[in-house]
Amino acid sequence: MASVDAKPRITVLATGGTIAGRANSAAATAGYKAGVLTVEELINSAPPIKDFARLRAEQIANIDSKDMTGEIWLKLAQRINELADNNDADGFVITHGTDTMEETVYFLNLTVKTNKPVVLTGAMRPATSLGADGAMNLLKAVRVAADTNAVGKGCMVVMNDEIHAARDVIKFDTQNAAAFKSPLVGLLGRIDNGVVDFYREARKIHTVKTEFDTKNVTKLPKVYIICGHADDDGALVKAATEIGAKGIVYAGTGNGSVHFAAEKVLAQAAKSGVAVIRATRVPIGAVIPAEQSYIDAGFIDSGTLSPQKARILLQLALLKTADFDKIKEMFGKY
Repeated sequence: MASVDAKPRITVLATGGTIAGRANSAAATAGYKAGVLTVEELINSAPPIKDFARLRAEQIANIDSKDMTGEIWLKLAQRINELADNNDADGFVITHGTDTMEETVYFLNLTVKTNKPVVLTGAMRPATSLGADGAMNLLKAVRVAADTNAVGKGCMVVMNDEIHAARDVIKFDTQNAAAFKSPLVGLLGRIDNGVVDFYREARKIHTVKTEFDTKNVTKLPKVYIICGHADDDGALVKAATEIGAKGIVYAGTGNGSVHFAAEKVLAQAAKSGVAVIRATRVPIGAVIPAEQSYIDAGFIDSGTLSPQKARILLQLALLKTADFDKIKEMFGKY
C-alpha cells in the first residue's frame, strides 16, 4: 500500500446507472431502479479503493444510461478538461450505466484534452443483487486510472477484469457480467489479482491529438441513426430531414448496403446538404466503398465504427465543417 503522499489523485465522476441501482429483491437482475446510490455510497461500497488512491468525487448526473444526453457528455468532457488543466487530478473514473457506456467513452476519447487516464466503469447487476459486480469493477477502474502505464492510452472501459479501448469496445450481451468485448482488435489489457497489464496501444487518434474542442459548446448537431431493413421505403429518412437533421447515419445491411427506395431519399438528403454516413447493422466488420451510386451521392463510409459511434463522430465533425470531403477525412482519422 502506498503512502498517502504517494497515492495518485483520482477524481470519480458519477452519472448513475446499474452500478448505482437498487432492486426489491437480492435475486433481481432486471426491473430495478438505476441511478439511486450517490457517488459517496459507491466509493464506500469498496473500502480498499482508498488504499490505492486519494479520491475526490462529484455527482455529474444520476440517471439510467438509456437516458444519456449530449448535454451530459459535454458536461463530462468540459469538467475533465477543467480539472486536468488545473492539475487537480492524476486520473479520472466515471461510473456509468452500461447501455450507452460505449458511446460516452468514444465521445470523451475525441473531446478530452489530457493524457491522464480516463476510465469508465459500471455494473451489470444492481448494487443490491447477490454477486453484484459494481464494487469490484469500481476498484479495478481506480487501479487502472492510478497506473502510470495507463497514461496516454486514451479513454477506456474497465469491466469484468478487462480493459477496452474506447473506439473498439461494444456491449455484446444484454445480461451477462462479461457484457463488453472488443471483437475486431481484442482487449487493451487486463487486471488480474490487482495487477494492471496492457497488451497494446489504442489504434486511432484520440484525446490531445484530436481537432475537436467542446469548451464553449452547449449543444450537439442533430444526427439520427436509421436502420435499414426489408421494405425500407425511405420514409424515416424523409422524416429526419424534415425535422432538421444535419446528418444521418444509415445502419444498412451487410457492407452498409442501402435499400434502393431509401437510397433515392438519402441521395436527395445529401444533395440538400445533409451528411450521410453508411454504417452497418452487422456487429462485426468494416463498411468499405461499394456501389458507384453511393460514391456519386456523396455517402461517407463508417469503416469499423458502429452506427452509434459513427453518429458521435459525425456530430463532432459537423461542429467544425459541413464539407463532405473534410468529414470523410475525419472518418479515416478517427
